[in-house]
Order: sequence, then C-alpha cells, then structure tokens
Amino acid sequence: MATLIDIDVHMTALNKAPPSETASPPQEVQVQVHLRKIPLLADLAPEEIALIKPELRFRHYNKREVVLHKGGSGDALLFLLSGQLQVIDITEDGRAVGLRMLVPGDFFGEIALINESTRSASVVATSDVLVAFLPSATAMHLFSHSPSVAKQMLKHLAQKIQRDSEFRALLSINNTARRIYTYLSLLQKKPEDGGSPAVVENLPTHQDIANMINTSRETVTRALLTLVQQGIVQKEANRLVILDPQALQKLIQAP
Repeated sequence: MATLIDIDVHMTALNKAPPSETASPPQEVQVQVHLRKIPLLADLAPEEIALIKPELRFRHYNKREVVLHKGGSGDALLFLLSGQLQVIDITEDGRAVGLRMLVPGDFFGEIALINESTRSASVVATSDVLVAFLPSATAMHLFSHSPSVAKQMLKHLAQKIQRDSEFRALLSINNTARRIYTYLSLLQKKPEDGGSPAVVENLPTHQDIANMINTSRETVTRALLTLVQQGIVQKEANRLVILDPQALQKLIQAP
C-alpha cells in the first residue's frame, strides 16, 4: 500500500497514551497524513477533509503494546497509518485468540461507536505502529452526513461479515496443515490484471498466524517450510509470493 504519512524524524515526540488516558497535553510533532489514501475517507469533499484534519490525534506504539483494551470506552474511531496490528480476544483460560490482522489504511473501533458500547476486542501492535484517533463526535458526524463514508462503511461491514463467515469455516477444518494453507489463501491478494503470482503482503509472524488459527508456532513453521520446499510459495521480506496457486488449492482440498 502507498505511504499514508510523512512524519518528522523526531518520532519520540509522539505521546504513547490513548487520548482518554492522557494526563497532560500531547507533545507537538509534525505528521502529514495523506487522508485521501485512506479508503474510508478517499471521496470526502475538501471541506470535509478540512473538518477532520485538526481533529486527528496521533499515537506511536511499540511492538506488542496494547492499542485498545477489550471493555474500554468507544471514544474514537482509529486509523492505522503505519505498521501492523492484530485484533485479539482472550479466552476464559487466558489464551489469546487472533481474530484478524490490520494493515495501513484500515480503520477500527467503529462498532463501539455505532452501538455506543464498550470495545468488543483488544488490538495489539505486531510491529511499531502509528495510529490516528478521530473523536467519536466527528466520526459519527461523518457516518451520518457523508454519503461516501456511509457507503464505504456499509461495504466494510458487509466484508467483515463475509470474513467472519470464512474464518469460522476455516476454524472448523480438523487438519491443521489444511487450516494453515486455507488461511494463507484467504490472505492472498491477486494482481489487478488477473495474472500471477498472487502475494500475501505484510505477512504475519508465525506466532501471529498460530494465534489466528488455534495451533502452535512450530506447526506453522513446518507447514510454510513444506510449501517453500515444494516450490509452491516463496518467502520474501514481510511477504509471501504464491508461485503455484493451483498446487496450494490442491493441498487445501486434499482429504
């Protein structure tokens, strides 16, 4: 994805606490956000962009820091500007279960705003990240007064329902290797020209994949090594290239 931000080199000037937990005013830092590269905001009118810009607050989080806590108040709509996040839930026995990954351009926290409820899941940084917070009043104004945002929100919610359905079907697969192969297939992005190869951008760590599909990190490592050795995939920095999609599908459909 194209870069969403231009940031002054003094990243440490960013306040790390969420706005609702900040005791003192956040320190000033120069952050230039390319709002029109965020899908939810891409079609806003100039006057709407002008309304949003001064309302945004920015926070930097280190890898493994919690950005949102389950049960917290829904006081802002959040945008991921750089890095990668994982939405997780905690089971009764204290085990973290991954629900989905977020990449730059994604927004989150919308359900708590719309329902006027508490956060339904936690969000954890899987790398160093920069997040923008848009206050709830401004976000709700956009939802109700901007047709382009409302359209994008409806599309987002429909896709979310579809992803959740696919994910439930994935978790019902008994064979662990097939679960891993199916998960990679869901993550892949096919070229716009319909050619090949497809790729998995911002490839999650083996541990993050394990959390998502209820298995161990070692099992994920073995399954990916098998795919590499068979020439089905090629691992590159932070991404996976699907060299032989048909072979991957055969493994997914194997009894």
